[in-house]
Amino acid sequence: MMLIRSLALLLVAAGAATPALAQDRRVPASAAELRLSYAPIVQRVQPAVVNVYAAKMVQNRNPLLDDPIFRRFFGVPGQQPEQMQRSLGSGVMVDPSGLVVTNVHVIEGADQVKVSLSDKREFEAEIVLKDSRSDLAVLRLKDSREKFPTLDLANSDELMVGDVVLAIGNPFGVGQTVTHGIISALARTQVGITDYQFFIQTDAAINPGNSGGALVDMTGRLAGINTAIYSRSGGSQGIGFAIPANMVRVVVASAKGGGKAVKRPWLGARLQAVTPEIAESLGLRLPSGALVASVVPNSPAARAGLKSSDLIVAVDGQTIEDPNAFDYRFATHPLGGTSQIDVQRGGKPVKLAIPLETAPDIGRNEIVLSSRSPFQGAKVANISPAVADELHLDTDTEGVVVTDLGDDTTAANVGFQKGDIILAVNNQKIAKTSDLEKATHESARLWRITLMRGGQQINVTLGG
Repeated sequence: MMLIRSLALLLVAAGAATPALAQDRRVPASAAELRLSYAPIVQRVQPAVVNVYAAKMVQNRNPLLDDPIFRRFFGVPGQQPEQMQRSLGSGVMVDPSGLVVTNVHVIEGADQVKVSLSDKREFEAEIVLKDSRSDLAVLRLKDSREKFPTLDLANSDELMVGDVVLAIGNPFGVGQTVTHGIISALARTQVGITDYQFFIQTDAAINPGNSGGALVDMTGRLAGINTAIYSRSGGSQGIGFAIPANMVRVVVASAKGGGKAVKRPWLGARLQAVTPEIAESLGLRLPSGALVASVVPNSPAARAGLKSSDLIVAVDGQTIEDPNAFDYRFATHPLGGTSQIDVQRGGKPVKLAIPLETAPDIGRNEIVLSSRSPFQGAKVANISPAVADELHLDTDTEGVVVTDLGDDTTAANVGFQKGDIILAVNNQKIAKTSDLEKATHESARLWRITLMRGGQQINVTLGG
C-alpha cells in the first residue's frame, strides 16, 4: 500500500445537513432493466466535480553537491536552479459560493492552486483549511461572482455493501471521467492512510488523478471523497478507498465557520484493540470493541466516569469494532452536548454521557526553528493534551515534539520525522520549545541528540 501521490497508490481520494434518502434496492427484473443508463445522474452531478492543479517551486539540486570531495574542490554554487513541480487531482464543489473540497496531499506545499470546472473555465484558488488528520482540504475560488453547481452530502452511515456507486475525477489527467462499481466494504480501519481510518471500499476504477474526486450514490449525493487505491502496478486493481461523507461534512462545516483548523471532541483516554487473548481473558465471545487502557485525570472521559479496563462497545447506538472505529465515530460529533457511550464493565453494561469538548491546548508554544542546526526548518511544540491527541502520543507524555517538517529543509534531510520527541541536545535536557530554540543557537561541531520515536529512545550524533 502506498500513498496516492506516488503512482503505485493513488490516494483516490458541523452543521447538520439534510440526511440522504435511503436508496431503493432491488434486483433487476428483466434484461431491459439491465440496459438502463446512469446518464441522468452523471449529467446532474458532473458539473460539481472539478480538476485541481497544484504547483510549487523546488530546487533542482545537483546530486554532485552531496559529494564532499566535489564540494571541497569546486565549492557550492550560491544559487541553485529552480523548477516548477506540478501535481494533479480532483475536487468537489460543496458550496455555491465556490468552496471546493479535495485531498490535502493533492495541494500539499503548493505555491499556486488552480481549479478547472467541467466547462473548461479555470479559477485561481486559495487554501481555506487543511486537515491533515483526515487528508481533507477546502479551497475557495478567487474572483468568482456566480453561484456554482454543488453536490449534497449523503449520510454515509446509510450506505450498504453492494450499493452501486459512481466515481468521478480526472485519472491520469485525461479529462473528467466516470467509472462505476459497488461498495465492496464499509468501515475499513486497517488501511493506514490517515489518522481517522474508517474508509468506504469500492471496486469502481480509481487511478492517479482521481484523488479528491467524488464517489456518488444513486441518489446523486456525495457518498465520499476518493483518496486511495491499493495497487502494485500504479493503476486500478479494483480496491479503492474513499473518506466517508460524514467526515467531509465536519471539515466543510469548519471551513464555512471561518476556522483555520478542525476542532473535534476529545475523549481523554487511551484505547487499545481487543485481541483474541484479551477477549478470552474477559470472557468475550468475539474480539470486538475498544478497551480503555488509561484515562487522563480531569478529562471528559474521567468526569463521565470512564475507567481503565472498560470495554467500549457502542457510541450513540453505533457498534464499535475497534479503536479506529471509535475515533471516527467520536470525531464526527459536533462540539457541545454529550455523546452516549455504551461500555462493558466487569461483564455488566454501563451507559455513560461523555461531554463533547476540545482538548486543552494551553502552553503549546509552537515555533519553527530557523537557526543553523540539524533542526533547521522543523516546527516543534510543547506537548499539550491537544498536541498529544493530534499526534497519538501517550496522554502522560511530556516534552517537545516535532509537529511538522518543511520540504527539503535541513531537519527533513537529516531524518527527523513528525512525532519525534526531543529529549536532549548536547547533554542538555529539553523540557520546552524555548530550551530547544536556545540549544540551536549554540555553535557546535558535533550534535548529540537524544529523541523518542515510536516508544524507543534513539541516540544520534550529527556533524555540524
